[in-house]
Amino acid sequence: MGDFFMGHYAYWFTIILLCIGLYGILFKKNLIKKTIGLAILQISVVLYFVSVASKTGDATVTVIDANFPVDQVANYLNPLPHTLMLTAIVVGVATLGVAFTLLIAIYNRFNTLDEKELIDKFQ
Repeated sequence: MGDFFMGHYAYWFTIILLCIGLYGILFKKNLIKKTIGLAILQISVVLYFVSVASKTGDATVTVIDANFPVDQVANYLNPLPHTLMLTAIVVGVATLGVAFTLLIAIYNRFNTLDEKELIDKFQ
């Protein structure tokens, strides 16, 4: 049983990060804390996809090598998930930049970042 948990530590770490991010998004009232929770959630998704796409052993990059036969595709890594997650990281950083810019504008206008106070100001 312990081997199962230790053999899948990347997945357990991903689940823990996912729960922390969801907790931050759902239960925190400060908008900065919600944004940080969103960033943690995004990183957990990236970590999940990278850990699923990684292989241990004799797998190599997708360059044809005489030592690895082409008909055995298990010997090669798939670069697509890593490429997509690199794109997801860039999009996540841009999204966080825009979110923090909007939070600065909200704070300058309403002098608060508390969700409940902002809702009360609009009612």
